[in-house]
Amino acid sequence: MLPRFSQVLDFQAQALLLRADRQRLIASNIANADTPGFQAREMDFAAALRAATAGAAPADGALRTHPAHITPTLNLAGERHLRWAAASQSSLDGNSVDMDRERASFADNAVRYEASLRFINGSVRTMLDAIRGQSQ
Repeated sequence: MLPRFSQVLDFQAQALLLRADRQRLIASNIANADTPGFQAREMDFAAALRAATAGAAPADGALRTHPAHITPTLNLAGERHLRWAAASQSSLDGNSVDMDRERASFADNAVRYEASLRFINGSVRTMLDAIRGQSQ
């Protein structure tokens, strides 16, 4: 029972870390919405989660586009799971940030982050209740 519980928690912990990385990436896109020439990035979350849970070595890559840009440090996803966001409209200044898409992604990711936290909290609470029940 304990190894399975540990595996579930490890998976959720990896998902939580990747969600935090994705949130920083989206925040970086939003922060650079008015930066001429900035190219928005997005994370292939499913591929990053598969790599993180398959025992792949974490890549400590930092997304760098220009020294003046605000850029996140991606702890687990690394550069290999980032892709350029498809521009929905062309802009005169070459910026590819679509604020509607970024806001929607930010909200969706925040809800999923909260769900992962609740799952972890519920799992730990259940295990603690089981431990307490046996000791009485």
